[in-house]
Amino acid sequence: MPYMYILQCRDETYYTGSTWNLEQRLSEHQAGEGANYTSKRLPVSLVYYKEYTRIEAAFNREKQVQGWSHAKKDSLMEGDENLLHRLAICRNVTKAPDKKD
Repeated sequence: MPYMYILQCRDETYYTGSTWNLEQRLSEHQAGEGANYTSKRLPVSLVYYKEYTRIEAAFNREKQVQGWSHAKKDSLMEGDENLLHRLAICRNVTKAPDKKD
């Protein structure tokens, strides 16, 4: 089954990825063979994962979560749906309006 996952790096940053084989991918990250980002921040620990039925769904979720703030990722991992929604609303309200040419 495909997975979307979040790793916490040594410097307490998060790395978000997707894979078919979570155990193998985590081993690759720990060996410094996963991603350039994590290879410079070892060791890493798995702090969240979710299983999907299709790899496209896992990949799409990965890309969505990659753009989130640290706080929003924390609320996802804690299962705090209310905070997730509040953070999303807060971001949209405080976002600067697009410039018109």
